[in-house]
Amino acid sequence: MICDVSRKDFEYIYKELDVKITDRGESFYQDRMLDVVKELDSKNLLKLEDGRKVMFLPDIDVPMTIVKTDGSFTYDSSDMATIKQRLQEEKADWIVYVIDSGQALHMQSIFAGAKLAGWTEENSARIDHVGFGVVLGEDGKKLKTRSGEAVRLRDLLDEGIERSLAKLKEKNRDTVLTPEELQKAQKSVAYGCIKYSDLSRNRNFDYIFSFDRMLDDRGNTAVYLLYAYTRIQSIARKAGIAPETLKAKMQDVELDFANEEQELKLAKCIIRYPDVFTRALDELLMNGLCEFMYQLATAFTEFYDRCYCVEVDKVTGESRINYRRILLCEATATVLKQCFEILGIQPLERM
Repeated sequence: MICDVSRKDFEYIYKELDVKITDRGESFYQDRMLDVVKELDSKNLLKLEDGRKVMFLPDIDVPMTIVKTDGSFTYDSSDMATIKQRLQEEKADWIVYVIDSGQALHMQSIFAGAKLAGWTEENSARIDHVGFGVVLGEDGKKLKTRSGEAVRLRDLLDEGIERSLAKLKEKNRDTVLTPEELQKAQKSVAYGCIKYSDLSRNRNFDYIFSFDRMLDDRGNTAVYLLYAYTRIQSIARKAGIAPETLKAKMQDVELDFANEEQELKLAKCIIRYPDVFTRALDELLMNGLCEFMYQLATAFTEFYDRCYCVEVDKVTGESRINYRRILLCEATATVLKQCFEILGIQPLERM
């Protein structure tokens, strides 16, 4: 009953945050834990100590307890079963454990245990522990409610929804967006800000959580980036340029940015993306990608303020479109959109 209630609440959060999981409870691994014990026993990797079956590991002082004195299993035994299942049954190429930094020794033991058992030799998958620090309140202490309880993620999301709507109304977005667009913007801003606030920090360190700071439309925030993206999207739309036209222009427009400083600066920023992406993937640190997004959005803002993409003749009223600059805008939007998708943030066409 309690598990069902918890699962229902979890499913709501997963849906809101667009998280997809394969739900496997402890029962899925029960027989696999028995198999792990048999295998480790057969390989003489388990020792009897004070009635427990333990596994000693190279360069780690504390052994893993695989079977307790009463014959029951532990987190060590269940995690050994899960890593074996992922390596041998799932045939995983890359396994990433996202668990707080306080579990570093435990994960180090599991990885060492899998290697000692020979499982990593059978499957040369990359295995990483992505640790993270503690979220602090604005008082510098661990984030809690006024009553001193831990803050529930669902409550945090609900508060984000309320605050994002207030922010959008403060900017009079409710007067220009349809009810459907406003609701979409409300969720994108709320959840995007919470995700970005977390991912834009180095995950190895603690950080101070502040709704006011994350909802600011200035500086390195999701709101600033979302506004920049929607501004780019509006340029071609307002100029009435069809996607097919842009695609055709890519073939015949000369992309020479040498004569305009802001064009060149933006173009140079765009071509850094593959290297930034590769580094983020290698290090499993998203804050570098976030910093790049901010630099890209800032470079675009400087470009947009100084370089006209569409000029209107004051005498004839005719519009003259600079397709080189429009294509530069489109390239910026494409990169930003990919970055948003990597971070799990929903970009908006209108905001």
